[in-house]
Amino acid sequence: MNFIASSTALLKHLQSISGVLSTSNSLPILDNFLFEIHDSQLTISASDLETTMRTTMELIEANEAGKLAIPAKLLLDVLKNLPDQPCTFICDMKNYSVEIKYDNGKSKMVGQNGDEFPRVPAIENSNSVKISGDILSNAINKTIFATGSDDLRPVMSGVFCQFSPQDITFVATDAHKLVRYRRTDSEATGSSSFILPKKPLNLLKSNLKGEEEVLVEYNESNAVFTFNDIVLICRLIDGKYPNYEAVIPKENPNVLVIDRTQFLSSIRRVSIFANKTTHQIKLKLAGSELSLSAEDVDFSNEANERLTCNYDGDDMEIGFNSRFLMEMLNNLDTAEVKLEMSESNRAGLLMPAVKDNENEDILMLVMPVMLNR
Repeated sequence: MNFIASSTALLKHLQSISGVLSTSNSLPILDNFLFEIHDSQLTISASDLETTMRTTMELIEANEAGKLAIPAKLLLDVLKNLPDQPCTFICDMKNYSVEIKYDNGKSKMVGQNGDEFPRVPAIENSNSVKISGDILSNAINKTIFATGSDDLRPVMSGVFCQFSPQDITFVATDAHKLVRYRRTDSEATGSSSFILPKKPLNLLKSNLKGEEEVLVEYNESNAVFTFNDIVLICRLIDGKYPNYEAVIPKENPNVLVIDRTQFLSSIRRVSIFANKTTHQIKLKLAGSELSLSAEDVDFSNEANERLTCNYDGDDMEIGFNSRFLMEMLNNLDTAEVKLEMSESNRAGLLMPAVKDNENEDILMLVMPVMLNR
């Protein structure tokens, strides 16, 4: 099996799927890329058993079909250090050795039998939906930061995707914060839902360009994303997602509207003086004034700031974890944000004050922290 490929084109394709490679593989063959040649087309796969990515590229020349597993790290390191040029790969299928010839030299490595590479599960009885790459990458960016990392509650470590004929919804929560991202300009045939793990979401995020259409096929246990020249297959998280609608408070009479960047900068400065374990800051609302304060009693550090805002509701004091607020404000992009609250021991809802996009609905919930009186 011999073939010729452009070094930069090959490197680009390998890098797009190399994020799947894990440093602690249970099977040594997973430290390799699987190369498969068919009709002068090269399909490269990488897998960690849970997630598999495949990409396809045209070869300059190929003499016969075949498959071989090639050491991933060695191959990436060689290609990264080569200028753009055609590389000739000479593969010996008897002892699985690979010789790469380029302008001023050659290198040799030993791969493994391609037939031993784990097979990708076939997706049977699947449903499918088409989503624009722009919407999907937006949904991932807006939700992934709110996922949990508790091994005891695996369902919370992923993003919950809900498809219906009216809209598509993405939800992430770690029990302290929650984000619900909904789009009404995308719909699916029929209603269904599943939980996507964090790793494939990050891989999608780094490979989506924005203008493509993504075909999503899924069944009870797996999901497949097909876009550009990439196919990503991942195992879904098994389990029942918590009823997130039940935790979103419906009556929130106290509403604060404030400039997002000013609010974020103020929290950043004040939180420097917050307790290092609770990261607690206090918001005191009265009339058209918001006071932010934080103190670390152990070190006698404290900070106070006042901001003018638009507040409608009763005077109140409420405590929040400053890190959660900053993460949320960083992931909103409107000029002004709205914080809706009911009482100092009930969750606050953060959302854009004015929608930039009629079809996009984003809601972020943050749990308060008890104020030490």
